Amino acid sequence: MSVRTVGVDLSAEPAGTAVATLEWADGAAVVTGLAERADDEVVLEAITKADKAGIDCPFGWPLPFVDFVSGHRDGHVSGHPTLEGRDWRRELANRTTDTAVRERTGLIPLSVAADRIGHAAFRCAWLLAQLSRRGVDVHRAGTGRVVEVYPAASLKVWGLRQRGYKGAAHRAERDQIVTELRAAAPWLDLGAHDEQCRASDHALDAVVAALSARAAAIGLVTTPASDQAAAAAVEGWIAVPTAGIDALAAAEPPV
Repeated sequence: MSVRTVGVDLSAEPAGTAVATLEWADGAAVVTGLAERADDEVVLEAITKADKAGIDCPFGWPLPFVDFVSGHRDGHVSGHPTLEGRDWRRELANRTTDTAVRERTGLIPLSVAADRIGHAAFRCAWLLAQLSRRGVDVHRAGTGRVVEVYPAASLKVWGLRQRGYKGAAHRAERDQIVTELRAAAPWLDLGAHDEQCRASDHALDAVVAALSARAAAIGLVTTPASDQAAAAAVEGWIAVPTAGIDALAAAEPPV
């Protein structure tokens, strides 16, 4: 029985959005589709047809930030009872999962509350709402069909380069990643999309997101601890792989 995972490198606009589709069967994975400049309908259709989909974009905002903005709207910003200055601002800017990723990998996810990635998050929130209306389970902690992923963290866990490969000027760095990825995962067939991944960081990130979705589907990713679950259900949770990339093709469990 084949299993389909989808990866979405989501940007605020279609121009920076890519969607990868992987089919898994008999210990191998094939990239069967890799769409760039993907509009909302392309994203929605791909996820609707997937067994598990990984989206590279925050699923929500930090709860303290939401409370702060609500308080500002109502005219009663009161600050934090114990924190001040930079520490208070850091709590407003970072989600529980951002802190967990930093502690686990040393990488610092972009702040959805204080960085331009917020524009992509607006689009993501709308897409998640549309998926929910279509009957797709979009629980923000990743327990449903969609899960929040972070390609840089996945690449780092898998022992691959995770920095300095974005943009047209860094083709050589992407070549290195794709070559190393193919060596680390000989069961992964990029087919006609090999050159596309080398030419576009969006395409490459979409493939890594689809691989990360596979890790989530077979339970080889981080999940919220009991004291993190409530925040993750609202803010979102980045699923970071907990095993090497070779484990992704080791079994064919149900999704």
